[in-house]
Amino acid sequence: MEAAYDAAEMGDHATAVALWRPLAEDGVARAQANLGACYAEGLGVERDPTQAANWLERAAEAGDPLGQRNLAALHFKGEGVAQDDAAALDLYRAAAEQGDGPAQDMLSWMLLEGQGSVAADPVAARRWALEAAAQGVASAMTRLGLIAHNALGMERDPVEAARWWSEAARRGEPDGQAMLGAALHMGQGVEQDSRAAYVWLLRADAGGGALAAPFLGPVRSLLSEEDAEKAEAIAARPLPAAEEPAA
Repeated sequence: MEAAYDAAEMGDHATAVALWRPLAEDGVARAQANLGACYAEGLGVERDPTQAANWLERAAEAGDPLGQRNLAALHFKGEGVAQDDAAALDLYRAAAEQGDGPAQDMLSWMLLEGQGSVAADPVAARRWALEAAAQGVASAMTRLGLIAHNALGMERDPVEAARWWSEAARRGEPDGQAMLGAALHMGQGVEQDSRAAYVWLLRADAGGGALAAPFLGPVRSLLSEEDAEKAEAIAARPLPAAEEPAA
């Protein structure tokens, strides 16, 4: 397993697949999950959602959280298996309960949106987002900010919203960067600061965050040429390493 992980980390997925396959055939659940993920993404093998589902189902049945999470993704997209939000929700929950951060994040999103034949449950969505955020999942941090901002299952708290968007933004999450920029622009939960707002909106836009676009023009219009140029120079720099998630 270690040799396979080393090969995958170096980008040699063909070797990783060759090492994982006999282990998967011998019933090693994590090897089955890894092999399924390779088929799902076309890493080291030709992309084959049906084969991906075959291996991921074996891993999921054995209780492997990675297998459960990746099989959930196939059900959610309807690739290699029938599209089934309810099955995806159940699998994400199974993986989340074993501490899988990305699964906790997706479970949170599905519960907030009411996906999977369940009513929207913002309280449970927040609980799982907190679990994912504690593992450094930046998209969960952005969602926590939205939950606090929109008073979903809790009283509205602009300060908490801005704090979570800041955590997500410093980790490079485009939507978190855009929401932090908007908060700084309007002075909601943080002190109003047009130049800082412009920095974060530029970073969000460069990262593909669609939420930044409506704010870029209005914020830019508030700045002098000098301040705009300074903001653009700051936005072009790499982000410093983020610290541990906020408690």
